[in-house]
Amino acid sequence: MASALRNISWSRRFATHSSVQGFNGAVGNTPLIYLKGLSKKTGSHIYGKAEFQNPGGSVKDRAALGLVRDAEERGLIKPGGTVVEGTAGNTGIGLAHVCRAKGYKCVIYMPNTQSQEKIDLLRMLGADVRPVPAVAFENPQNYNHQAREYAISIENAIWTNQFDNIANAKAHYETTGPEIWEQTKGQVDAFICATGTGGTLAGVGKYLKEMSNGKTQIWLADPPGSVLTSYITSGGRLIERSGSSITEGIGQGRITDNLGTFISELSGAFTVPDSKSIEMVYDLLDSEGLYVGASSALNVVAAVELAQRLPKGSNIVTIICDGAYRYQTRLFSKAWLRSKDLEDAIPPHLKKYAVLN
Repeated sequence: MASALRNISWSRRFATHSSVQGFNGAVGNTPLIYLKGLSKKTGSHIYGKAEFQNPGGSVKDRAALGLVRDAEERGLIKPGGTVVEGTAGNTGIGLAHVCRAKGYKCVIYMPNTQSQEKIDLLRMLGADVRPVPAVAFENPQNYNHQAREYAISIENAIWTNQFDNIANAKAHYETTGPEIWEQTKGQVDAFICATGTGGTLAGVGKYLKEMSNGKTQIWLADPPGSVLTSYITSGGRLIERSGSSITEGIGQGRITDNLGTFISELSGAFTVPDSKSIEMVYDLLDSEGLYVGASSALNVVAAVELAQRLPKGSNIVTIICDGAYRYQTRLFSKAWLRSKDLEDAIPPHLKKYAVLN
């Protein structure tokens, strides 16, 4: 079975088999990569959905396109309109690309804690970027609320509302889930990933559960500072958020509407320390040649841990959200890693990759 799936992954390569219509037509149909070293180490078959192969560079291209298409189908935006969103980065980048392709203006509110690479890229894509102080969702000055209020204040504008607009999860139910099912020939024992909006986990999870008649396990992986693991393992008790993580765009202090569509169907959840995510960033680069961000690394760490909980030979799929290019001045900076007490998380033989001072 593993051999057959590896052949599928290789045969798909990094392109579709026919031409597509512009940026929007190129979203999706990403390869499923067999992670050979980690699979051998665990005795199971671990696969990463290569979402960094989307034209905008991340899994959020799917949500961005789905949210805009949903607004168009419902008549909420007309040609020349403005798309507004509150985002920690990748959804904004996806929206900026989609807006350029469709002729809309794009305004992005984001926490001022995000990487400069993301902010610069958004501006290069023509988006009006508005960094604001990072405050809790309950605060009226939270970037999501500011985005909503701005969209309401101008004509022919939409707030895509990625966290609570379930068109996000629908996009993954209609695209990412079916692709994984096809690429594994329906032989997927478990799917696991972290969640920010909840769209990927809920959409993929719902599809795989339906197609497998409930046999596929769906797990949530959490970064430090998120309350979701506690919520799920306690049977639904929502605690106050505390702590933080180096990962961007994942983890939550509440149950979003997207996640709420599926949370009762989850098989379980656990938290992955930042130290393990950093170690995996470097390990994947060295052993697989994959240059990934911290959220992607967290997902792979979680897949490995899940493999150790499930029977040997299980097929486990996760999401490789994006590449490290948007975070390289942090993840590969000795000074930045040292400031986060994470320099020692890198095994000695891999420290050669931390080339930035």
